[in-house]
This record gives sequence, structure tokens and C-alpha cells, in this order.
Amino acid sequence: MKAHEPLSKESSAASWSYDKAFSRNLGLISPQEQEKLRTSRAAILGLGGVGGVNLVTLARLGISKFTIADPDDFEIGNINRQYGAMCSTAGHSKAQVMQNIILDINPEAEIKVITDPIGPDNADDFLEGADVLVDGIDAFEIDIRRLLYRKAYEKGIYALGAGPVGFSTVWVVFGPEHMPFDRYFDLSDHLNSTEKFAAYIVGMAPAGLHRSYIDLSYINIKQRTGPSAGLACHLSSGVIAAEVLKILLRRGRIYGAPYYHQFDAYRGRLVRRRLIWGNRSPLQYIKRRWLVNFIKQKTQSA
Repeated sequence: MKAHEPLSKESSAASWSYDKAFSRNLGLISPQEQEKLRTSRAAILGLGGVGGVNLVTLARLGISKFTIADPDDFEIGNINRQYGAMCSTAGHSKAQVMQNIILDINPEAEIKVITDPIGPDNADDFLEGADVLVDGIDAFEIDIRRLLYRKAYEKGIYALGAGPVGFSTVWVVFGPEHMPFDRYFDLSDHLNSTEKFAAYIVGMAPAGLHRSYIDLSYINIKQRTGPSAGLACHLSSGVIAAEVLKILLRRGRIYGAPYYHQFDAYRGRLVRRRLIWGNRSPLQYIKRRWLVNFIKQKTQSA
């Protein structure tokens, strides 16, 4: 059997039991709630650093329906942080590798795989039947985020993503009753790509708990790379799974936008605050302008 191919139907049928596989969730999740997770669908776009581990973490909660999308293949440079990245998967489709991993966890899982880029022509198809949208999109891809968060808002679907920043994770939740994505980040078609990226980064991490230990000289704007650790991706998947659990089971308060969160494991600090005006506040505007100028300087010196 090739690496990361699911078990054969015969061996799966002989050993598989949904109730047994997820029995250790009981006590934290009731049998009725587990059945709700079993029939829920999560749409996950991007299966790299955070997206792949988000997918696996949600699958191990017992969610059994997924729509996953990623047009890229795994590379050796992904190994330090991406769940499906291994020597045996280099050069293979991220979406298809992750499908096999999930079917190896849950042979009953229903997985819709999309290997084409998501855009205006197929965004509705990607979100069809979804109960929640999980954002695993590359940090530089702002316009596709705007499209999907807007679509999710119109459909009454919660949308959320957590980013690995240093040795921490940052996250913002967007629901039908919360501040919309574009309003929170103060995004519009009038901004150029650098301004959109700066607005997104600053809006995701207003607390900046990571700033004291990150060496910004390792950021390469042209190659769209920067310091990123696998442990932060796993932190991200943990908070995403907790939020998705609350959303799907309607348990506990959801602190949606304009609330933002950051948990820094290195510094042992958790911040959750309300950014009343989102990125439109004077302090956030100053941060955005600084980051835009920093990016311009890095680009010119590269």
C-alpha cells in the first residue's frame, strides 16, 4: 500500500466503527452532539500550514463531511509546518493527499475535493451545503478571502480562520450577527494589494504579542515567505476546533468581530479584546501605514 492511501474497503469494513473511533470524545461531547458533528459539513480552503492540521483536528472531533480545496502540490519546503508534507508526498496534490489522510482516519467521511483555484465562478459550489467555512488561505491572498467571507455572510454561515504568528496564534470569528469581514479590516476595492495585505495582518494581530522575538529581516515580500513554525499551526488548529465546536453545537458564547484573539505559547499570554472600530481606529491606521512602508522598503532592497 502506498504512503497515505486509505485502508482497503475490506479492512475498513472489518475494523471500523464510528461510535468506537470517537468514544473518547464522550464526557466532553454528548452522544447527541457527536451525531450532530457526524452530519455537519466544514468547507476548508487551503490545506497548507493551518488548513491541513485544521482538517485533521476537525476530522478527529468526528465531523464527517468536508469540502476541501487547494490547487497546489506539496513541496519539501512545506515539511516544517504542513500536516500532509512528507518526503513521500512531495509533488503530490495537497487536496488529494489530505483526502487520503482523512479517509484513513474515518473511512465513512464524505469528502468533496476541489483542485481548481476558488474564485467567483465556483465559490458558491465550494460553500454548497457547508455549516461553517474554515479559512486556511495563504496570508497574501486577500481578495479570495473577501469573496468567500462575503458569500458566507450572505448565506448565514460562520466563517473563521486562525493564523500562526511567531509562536502564537491569532484569530477572528465572523458570523451573521457580527461585524462583516470588509468592515472589520477596513478593506475596499480602492486599496492596492500591499494596503490590503497590511490591513489584514494588522487586523488579525492588533495585540502584537509576538513582536519582541521575531526577526523581521527574514521576511521576503517578493517570495511571500516569512518565519513560520509548525507549533503555531497546531495552536491555530486547536482554537479553530474549539470555535467550530461551539458554533456547530451552539455551546457557549462566540466572541465574533470586532473581538480579536491572540494566544502566545512562548510568552504564556492570552489576549481577547474588542476593537470597536475595527481597523478604522487611529492606532490601527498608524500600524497599517508603518507596515505598508516596511513592505515597500523590503521590496526595494530585495
